[in-house]
Amino acid sequence: AVLVESVLVFAVVLAVHAVVWDRFSWCAVALALQAFYVQFQWDRLLQLGGAVFQFRGAATSGLLPASMVIPLLGVLMKERCRAAGSVYFERFGLVVASTGMLLALFLSVLAVGITKPVPTNTCILTGVAGSVIIYTMKHSLTVSEVIEVLEVLLIFVYLSMILLYLLPRCFTPGEALLVLGGVSFVLNQLIKRSLNVIEGRGDPIDFFLLVAVVGVVLLGLFFTVLFIFMDSGTWISSVFFHMMTAVLGLGVIMPWLYRLIQRNPLFWLLQFLFQTQTRLYLLVYWTFLAASACGVVFYQNAKRSSESKKHQASTITRKYFHFIVVATYVPGLIYDRQLLYVAAVLCLAVFIFLEYVRYFRIKPFGQTLRHLLSLFLDERDSGPLILTHIYLLLGMSLPVWLFPRSCTPKGTLPGAGALVPYSGVLAVGVGDTIASVFGSTMGEIKWPGTKKTFEGTMTAIFAQIIAVALILIFDSSVNLNSSYAWILASVSLVSLLEAYTTQIDNLLLPLYLQIMLMA
Repeated sequence: AVLVESVLVFAVVLAVHAVVWDRFSWCAVALALQAFYVQFQWDRLLQLGGAVFQFRGAATSGLLPASMVIPLLGVLMKERCRAAGSVYFERFGLVVASTGMLLALFLSVLAVGITKPVPTNTCILTGVAGSVIIYTMKHSLTVSEVIEVLEVLLIFVYLSMILLYLLPRCFTPGEALLVLGGVSFVLNQLIKRSLNVIEGRGDPIDFFLLVAVVGVVLLGLFFTVLFIFMDSGTWISSVFFHMMTAVLGLGVIMPWLYRLIQRNPLFWLLQFLFQTQTRLYLLVYWTFLAASACGVVFYQNAKRSSESKKHQASTITRKYFHFIVVATYVPGLIYDRQLLYVAAVLCLAVFIFLEYVRYFRIKPFGQTLRHLLSLFLDERDSGPLILTHIYLLLGMSLPVWLFPRSCTPKGTLPGAGALVPYSGVLAVGVGDTIASVFGSTMGEIKWPGTKKTFEGTMTAIFAQIIAVALILIFDSSVNLNSSYAWILASVSLVSLLEAYTTQIDNLLLPLYLQIMLMA
């Protein structure tokens, strides 16, 4: 299974390399080769229990698929922005690619360093790949860009040491690279933009994303340290939690956002949300869907309490939420992507805050949330945090947030690139959902080395092709320019990756589909 997963990732890397064909795409190939070999060292460390931190069990390290996401996104962003004539964002793409490569190299060096006996061949390969990448960075980046890359690496190292210690069994090494690498990059961008505020420069919704992500992460770190010395389950601690959340929100996060957007954040947000009648209709519709999702949770818990034996939500029941998310995102993508962008940020902040309430058992809702959500746990929620619903939201939202708007004068990329914002809907909302439902109910032929079925994968591909046809009908901004063969290849490749990966597919699949469609 690991070998097939690696072959699929190499296919994506080579596809991007064939399209871009520059020094950074060659670096991506070198990084993939060394990550393939180092991945086996990580897997061995996880099996022997010598990986320093406690990582999520029942999964491989996932180093190769995770290592390539950020570099490939950066390389493609550079290429798209260069074609659009946007020099600033072309350089930004270079920084993203370089940062992703350096973070992946750091994880590789860490694995090689703690493996006993030292794997000589893997060390040589890592050294050669690292030398090629650093030499390329030296001749491509300015001094300030090199410093920026090193800043992200430093933040990543400290965040990894803190969060992997505090949150055992929540991540594989690959998932930690993706999640903590992304948070480190966002934090560095926020600090950089806060120190260099130029009035009128930058989109407020981008600043809103940066501040929201950093704000909820800092909030979690603060309370994690605080509740080491206090019992978080008491009423006094709960009152203190709500008071400090209000103080940090109104006293730190709001002024920070005010400095960046140069206007009152609350007034800006209200004006933005209710700016047009279409937005009002979408908000009412989304409120109804949110209430429906809550209804599913309460109904399933009532069903559990009425049965004598232990009841756990089935795969099909969990996929109800995927259908609800598709029904949420598709109208937003068609009618108002900026509103969807901001609403997804708000939803992410609410999800993470509610997870803090559940994790710390904050009264009056902490224990209730623990009881309600325990029904929907699966084998991937082996740590103290429940992250699958947050990963689902991230998988649907990341293609919207990462879409290079500044490099698309017409608001959309040409050809298959027009489907980039729909990557989450296609890969997770349609493909993963259909594969799970049909595979678990009608699947008989299993892919070698996995529990996934051939029937599930084929129906997923077919369903995504139908979804693309429906998008073409209802979204007039999408014009594929006869790039149907590339779309079929992309969808098939990502569906096969879903069958073979042991990583969180809600997070990984949309990013790989986005990479293929951007290429």
